[in-house]
Amino acid sequence: MASNYASSTSAAPLAVFRIGFGFMMALSLIRFWWNGWIEKLYLEPDYFFSYRYFEWVKPPGNWTYLLFVIAFVSAIMVMIGWKYRIAIVLFFLSFTYIELMDKTTYLNHYYFITLLSFVLIWLPAANCYSADKGVNKAATVPSWTIDCLKVFVGVVYFYAGLAKLNSDWLIDAQPLSIWLPAKYDIPLLGDLMQQVWVHYAFSWAGAAYDLFIVFFLLWRPTRPLAFVAVIIFHVLTRVLFPIGMFPYIMIVSALIFFPAKVHLRILEWLTAMWPESKAHSKVSEARPLDAKWVDWSKVIVGVVLVLHLLLPWRYLLHPGELFWTEEGYRFSWRVMLMEKAGYLTYKVVDPATGKRKIVNPADYLTTFQNKQLATQPDFILEFAHHLASLHQEKDGPLPAVYAESYVALNGRGSQVYVNPDINLSAITEDTPRTQWLMPFEDTIYGL
Repeated sequence: MASNYASSTSAAPLAVFRIGFGFMMALSLIRFWWNGWIEKLYLEPDYFFSYRYFEWVKPPGNWTYLLFVIAFVSAIMVMIGWKYRIAIVLFFLSFTYIELMDKTTYLNHYYFITLLSFVLIWLPAANCYSADKGVNKAATVPSWTIDCLKVFVGVVYFYAGLAKLNSDWLIDAQPLSIWLPAKYDIPLLGDLMQQVWVHYAFSWAGAAYDLFIVFFLLWRPTRPLAFVAVIIFHVLTRVLFPIGMFPYIMIVSALIFFPAKVHLRILEWLTAMWPESKAHSKVSEARPLDAKWVDWSKVIVGVVLVLHLLLPWRYLLHPGELFWTEEGYRFSWRVMLMEKAGYLTYKVVDPATGKRKIVNPADYLTTFQNKQLATQPDFILEFAHHLASLHQEKDGPLPAVYAESYVALNGRGSQVYVNPDINLSAITEDTPRTQWLMPFEDTIYGL
């Protein structure tokens, strides 16, 4: 190892993380394809909701299948450590493109994977137990390359815990009081889910888990029990809620908190299961990492981690109740905090003739898209502009678009959501949402 690094450690934890990440991503992509979601989400819709500044990212028709193939193959390459740097860059680009194709499919763990895959570009995760470098049990890496992953995973948990410190979650047990009773058909647990005390127990336990689990994983005496808690928590959430592969991804990610000797045992077990693998049979001399690459990597990863820490707080820059306006809600590790149900229709008015037309968004969107549209302000505004463009006469004035909208938040009664007297086609994305949404008729205390 080059002498200019103050601290180095075994490369084994990075190797296990790389293998686990690649395996989980490959499995997730197979699952996505197997369930027919490529066609349902990216080929059947006629309209796609865009992220700001990424309006140019759209599904490429039937070529979308090729995009998933590239993501899958690159995930396998990452897992086995073959052409690792090329593989992780390909995975980052293909997966991020998939994530950006339609805002309707946003999930916290998609964002987590995008950020994580970008960070992995800059880490020497294939320095041992890989097709590129062989076994190399003695290979070392700078300690910060492992510590940064602990911070990255830890922030996700801790910020999710901070987000639960609000009156809806702790005082009213919402939205769990809505969701859990619907799980009456789960064997052994169904009857329990009907009990009010269980709703509160799950709410408080969930907040405590997210806030403190990282500290228990960091402390050696509590680490084994904490990892058992990680498994129980995520398996239980997977049983109760349809959140895909995220629980398993977090279980695998939590392994990064264990010492190198544990990861070496895992690697020896994996290679024993696959004795003829290239990684097992090839043993090459460990070589020091390029000092300039490591220095640049440290800077880039440091910038990502700073953004990772700061971006969730951007909601403080916006007025209004966060759960109502949702300005700064995404990309902030606010997990399963809201149950919103809504109704929405539009009224399109020709400014020249005064002719009016009532538009049902369901005539243009899939059922899934329409459900998301009814409760999310940026969706409502974007589709209003789309309708105005569709109904604009050639070179004529832009039609006025008004919304009739009602939303119920976390068990409250339904109330008017969008101001029905405001022409949405004249509203821009930069306009504060408090200027065109109706005031929230309650108060949610906390972060």
